[in-house]
Amino acid sequence: MKEFLATAKALSDENRVRALMFLRDGDLCVCQIIEMLRLAPSTVSKHMAILHGAGLVEAKKEGRWIFYRLPDEAASTRTSSALRWVQESLADDGQVCDDMRRLEAVRRTPVKELCRHYKA
Repeated sequence: MKEFLATAKALSDENRVRALMFLRDGDLCVCQIIEMLRLAPSTVSKHMAILHGAGLVEAKKEGRWIFYRLPDEAASTRTSSALRWVQESLADDGQVCDDMRRLEAVRRTPVKELCRHYKA
């Protein structure tokens, strides 16, 4: 029950769902997620902590940066099903399509350059 409720809570916020959609094409530094969501670093860190706590993302620290990614194939059935549902449900969503276009530009910007602007 607790795992289900953590997943439901994590998926109940538009910014967290958008962050999950950003990650479907690979790892992102927290600074890239901050740039995409246009929220304060502390707010994005809180959102990512909720997603991490629910098992919907994995985190890896590299130097002073934290990178997030979707769980690998070994993720629980609950996690895999939830992520598949989100991705299938929002594949043609206007906000998601706009985000994916912006994400291309954010991915082209060197992480060091983006992270210089933020303290996460």
